[in-house]
Amino acid sequence: MQSLYQLDVQGEELLEQLPMGFLRESGQDDFVRKMAFEIIKGTWKNLSLCDELISGAIIRWQMSRLSPVDKSILRMSVYQLSFCTDIPPKVVINEAIELGKKFSSEKSSGFINGVLDAVLKKL
Repeated sequence: MQSLYQLDVQGEELLEQLPMGFLRESGQDDFVRKMAFEIIKGTWKNLSLCDELISGAIIRWQMSRLSPVDKSILRMSVYQLSFCTDIPPKVVINEAIELGKKFSSEKSSGFINGVLDAVLKKL
């Protein structure tokens, strides 16, 4: 989520260097780093599809009004719901809610839950 946030703020040219460097600092093992990098790359590659699904789920709201943190959490989660069929949808949504609680505002977890539930119903 943090790497996607940074890519969104600083630009796509960081895609090949930023995430692995950031992930190396996290102290995770190689398997976890590679899996995380694949999710980051996949999300970024499918950004327009993820944004389209999110936009369709946020009634009377606009993508431009979302906080950058919430947007990054939603993008990553929508990518996982759409393309990572080995991850149960309930796990994806629960992890997104927890990220919202940890990194965003008090109300983000409910908002994230509602958006992802709507996206899952469309999928």
